[in-house]
Amino acid sequence: MSLKVAIIGGGSSYTPEIIEGILNRYDSFPVTDIALVDIEPGQEKLNIVGELAKRMIQKAGKSINLTCTLDRRKALKGADFVSTQIRVGGLNAREKDERIPLRHGYVGQETNGAGGIFKAFRTIPVLLDLAEDVQEICPNAWIINFTNPAGMVTEAVLRHSAHKKVIGVCNIPFNMRHSVAEILEVPPETVKIEFVGLNHFVFGKKIYAEGIDRTQEVLQKLAGEELDYSPANIVSLGWSKTFIEAMNLLPNPYHQYYFQTREVLEKDIQAFRENGTRAEKVHTLEKSLFELYKNPDLQEKPKELEKRGGAYYSDVACSLMDSIYNNKEDIQTVNTLNNGAIPDLPDDCVIEVNSVITKHGPRPIASGPLPSTIQGSISQMKAFEELVIQAAVTGNYYDAYTSMLMNPLVADEKGSKLLLDELLKAHKEYLPQFTQVS
Repeated sequence: MSLKVAIIGGGSSYTPEIIEGILNRYDSFPVTDIALVDIEPGQEKLNIVGELAKRMIQKAGKSINLTCTLDRRKALKGADFVSTQIRVGGLNAREKDERIPLRHGYVGQETNGAGGIFKAFRTIPVLLDLAEDVQEICPNAWIINFTNPAGMVTEAVLRHSAHKKVIGVCNIPFNMRHSVAEILEVPPETVKIEFVGLNHFVFGKKIYAEGIDRTQEVLQKLAGEELDYSPANIVSLGWSKTFIEAMNLLPNPYHQYYFQTREVLEKDIQAFRENGTRAEKVHTLEKSLFELYKNPDLQEKPKELEKRGGAYYSDVACSLMDSIYNNKEDIQTVNTLNNGAIPDLPDDCVIEVNSVITKHGPRPIASGPLPSTIQGSISQMKAFEELVIQAAVTGNYYDAYTSMLMNPLVADEKGSKLLLDELLKAHKEYLPQFTQVS
């Protein structure tokens, strides 16, 4: 019996991690075919990653047929799972998403603020085109979307395509569990967090370790100690005792952008002036990673990959595929339709939530009304996300302007137009849906 995984964006530096994740789960998730797919500018990276993946498979002694191709439709034939990890415009586009806002005194980040809006504008049409191919060629396949901004991209596909077997994944809940495990000095697999919110705007309501509620203990430690509670791409500023006690919720590292905006902006502008953007650092890191990948003696994922901000996502994506395939009915944190889990939000919007994973997909676990401390901010963020999706699909200038205006990290009448117009011009090549620039 065949079991095929197609990886869209197969030339990504993250690919060795998902290959490792598949190999680690081979006994329960016996993949027979892996197709790595990329576009022509990524051909060289695809070849390098493909050769490393073959060496990893050979070392593991598994019978998996791996192919590398630029023909997406061919790669989709017979696919059971389609994993997406693309970056439309590459790191050069990311650099513009970061550099342009920072130059004007706004947060410049790839998935938040103005940069995140434009990443969505570039990405959503491409994912909708992919979903159309999946629906035609392999309609029973699950799209496992890791492409950021994951929540918005997932909702866009669910709302605007015929393909409904789509789940978004993110490594932030995974990182939060592991960070909590370090704080409590317990194995990560014993930690359970009740998550509520949206992708990159999710909170932990309750924290359990070995079945015991240890929420207050974690929050007290987080408030009282200098803890490194962030992935590689975000430098932790820590949280004040007042903030933690008032919110009584576990924040995620991205909340710094929204609740410590001034401090983050000052830090990022200083880093930008001294060392350039995060995209430039990642470019240097990727260059060194691909030099490692070229080594014919390398037969495993190198440790250096953990320096990337999205490291460890294979455990998220591969665990999800394994659970769907085996109808495990375990609990994982995913981006999926609300369906009443958060009564404050529409049923047909996408939230990031603990869900029971079945062969039919996720069943979100109801978490009740949003705590009053975050109800307003999450409702605003969801409304903002829906404006972004609408603008990405329609190419309407005023929808795009309104989404910029409603973003908490911009929220400025003149600044919104300034950023919108400059970013539209900078990314014109990748935004064919936008015909009006100003």
